[in-house]
Amino acid sequence: MPLKTVTGDHGAAHKGRGATLNPEGRFESLQREVFDDGWQPHEDDEPGRPQTTVTPEHAKSIITRNDSPDVPFTFSINPYRGCEHGCIYCYARPSHAYLELSPGLDFETRLFAKVNAAELLRAELSKPGYRCESITLGANTDPYQPIERDWQVTRQILQVLAACDHPVAIITKNALVERDLDLLIPMAEKNLAQVYVSVTTLDHDIARRMEPRASAPRRRIEAIRNLAAAGVPTGVMVAPIVPFLTDDGLEGVLEAAAQAGAARAGYTIMRLPWELKDLFKDWLEHNYPLKAAHVMSRVRQMRGGKENDPNFGTRHSGTGLIAELINKRFHNACQRFGLNEERRSPNIDATRFRPPRVNGQMDLF
Repeated sequence: MPLKTVTGDHGAAHKGRGATLNPEGRFESLQREVFDDGWQPHEDDEPGRPQTTVTPEHAKSIITRNDSPDVPFTFSINPYRGCEHGCIYCYARPSHAYLELSPGLDFETRLFAKVNAAELLRAELSKPGYRCESITLGANTDPYQPIERDWQVTRQILQVLAACDHPVAIITKNALVERDLDLLIPMAEKNLAQVYVSVTTLDHDIARRMEPRASAPRRRIEAIRNLAAAGVPTGVMVAPIVPFLTDDGLEGVLEAAAQAGAARAGYTIMRLPWELKDLFKDWLEHNYPLKAAHVMSRVRQMRGGKENDPNFGTRHSGTGLIAELINKRFHNACQRFGLNEERRSPNIDATRFRPPRVNGQMDLF
């Protein structure tokens, strides 16, 4: 069983952060316990604000190969480990345990930047046996999280891909993606780029609590509008849908995105693997105590009576009557708003790829 920090009934809310706990990861050998020493903080006292730290990481490889049958891409790149957005529902949180760090506050405050990503990518694309397929940025952690402003690892990756006409798909919930329109527009003109903006809810208060350092919902809709107006094929991901909190806003998100110019849409049901279950439940008790039991009850109804379903094919969509209803609502709304129409979705072109030059090598012809 994973070890976790004991903090009484609940953890402490930190302004601008998602997690209320910082439990040990499941691979740590030590367990720390917080105990009551008799000193009671004043009810108006604000918990300390943990600072974000970024550690340069020299990765050994950069392209992740995926063979999951329910994931629609094979190649992905994650420029960063951890994510400053602090989304409480993030299924990537448990990955921080592999670093012997907590999937809680550590995941959103102790980050790692793969500073040699562009160099590794250039070398990988230059291998004689490399087979070109679209590479997805943002499959695990967000490539445009706030630290990208300074570290620019994602931009360096895009520069390599653009230079050799390699296709790319981007998933983000940060309007910072607009910064790279100078790269994305020429790529889109060659059918080499797609961007999906994740919009969980249009409710600013819910988003502020669930996704404390991501762009505000309306700003993400504006990013969709700006990307689409610039000619970049753009979609919206209503992901994840959190039952009893955001599911009633599904149609509203799809309509707003379609009006902004989104051509495609997708959705997923919230997943709660490993340590994420306890993190999410504690967050619920802090932020929505009157709804907490209802939320988890609906989660179990869509997960075969459990709090998480890891099985391929159902882990993203859920099972049961409520999951089926959400699926029907999604497809009906897409049809109503003109989303996912084949004529509006040009195929990514992988035939233009030219291996990058390495060590000053020149083209033969």
